[in-house]
Amino acid sequence: MRRVVVTGLGAVTPIGNDVPTFWQGLKDGTLGIDTLTRFDTSEYKVHLAAEVRGFDPTLYMEKSEVRKTDLFVQYALGAAAQAMEESGLEGNVDPHKFGIYFGSGIGGLGSTTDEILKLHEKGPRRVSPHCIPMMIANIAGGHMAIRYNAKGSCLPVTTACATGTHEIGEALRAIRHGYLDAVLAGGSEASIVPLGLAGFANMTALTTNEDKHSASVPFDKRRSGFVMGEGAGALILEEYEHAKARGAKIYCEVVGYGTNCDAHHITAPDPEAFGPAACIKMALDESGFGTDTSTYINAHGTSTPLNDVMETKAIKQVFGEHAKESVLVSSIKSMVGHTLGAAGAVEAVAAILALTEGVIPPTIGLTEPDPECDLDYVPQVAREAEVSLAMSTSFGFGGHNACVAFAKV
Repeated sequence: MRRVVVTGLGAVTPIGNDVPTFWQGLKDGTLGIDTLTRFDTSEYKVHLAAEVRGFDPTLYMEKSEVRKTDLFVQYALGAAAQAMEESGLEGNVDPHKFGIYFGSGIGGLGSTTDEILKLHEKGPRRVSPHCIPMMIANIAGGHMAIRYNAKGSCLPVTTACATGTHEIGEALRAIRHGYLDAVLAGGSEASIVPLGLAGFANMTALTTNEDKHSASVPFDKRRSGFVMGEGAGALILEEYEHAKARGAKIYCEVVGYGTNCDAHHITAPDPEAFGPAACIKMALDESGFGTDTSTYINAHGTSTPLNDVMETKAIKQVFGEHAKESVLVSSIKSMVGHTLGAAGAVEAVAAILALTEGVIPPTIGLTEPDPECDLDYVPQVAREAEVSLAMSTSFGFGGHNACVAFAKV
């Protein structure tokens, strides 16, 4: 079975629009959550969000292209361009063995709602001819395939908040089994729009806390719901010998992947955590590492009452007595909010950098630990720590579970 490594990273996030800025923000414990500025929220239950700020899409695409694409595509192309440039892959891979596995949990929600308003207010003739390509969730991957001449499998996945992690895991399998030599993988989301905020708020998924410093506090007993975030994360996965032969920079090896479904509830996780535990165990078993391995888990950690207890249970079920001895856990959603379909990819970037640089990003705002959340969540401040294995977990609406594992080469 072929080995798979990571040779490029890209990120557009609420705390930085490139990987170095994002990573420094994580190490510094930078808070990307603030009062929402994109539209008037006076009639909404929720007033905070983790918005991407200062992003210039014209750094990555022509102005004419910007007008024809949704914001989630613009974020995606930004992160993808960063990863491709760093990897040096463009022009150095057989197009028929180069794939795009890049998805979105929701897709072009902003464009969809804008065009619906046009339809109702101005009639059908005023709906943009670009409406459908702007709204469909697979279109970011399509743009990337055209841009980078990727003629292998283009497989955008939509599994809600597990999207980015599933893309990485499925890309791992495609390369391992010889279907592809390299994959541009990741996820993107731009759903901080009136309909998105109202929908999540009215289902009581979002916190109504108006103090930005305590709004997203994973594993804290004060947690009351997640904060909407946005952005994109991108990774270049490549067959090891292919990467080595062209002298590529190698971050780490992708060593494990788990995927399953709770089959329990459309939004709530299984409180017994059987599905997530089995998913994490799949990735751990495939990695070849044991439960006593020094491990960092970049947790899904949404700051919701149900998720954080469930995830703690899952980790303890898998690692047993070593959960408190060998495992460090943190949630960067305390800083960037929940970036939905982008979360798995953005958080994988964080996990990889934690592994390779020996710095564990903190769970900021964690000052009143929940007694049911009794692991080491690296509260408040980043910590220098060498780990042998880094894992990233994602659990999405619909019961979708995914976990990926990384190790040093």
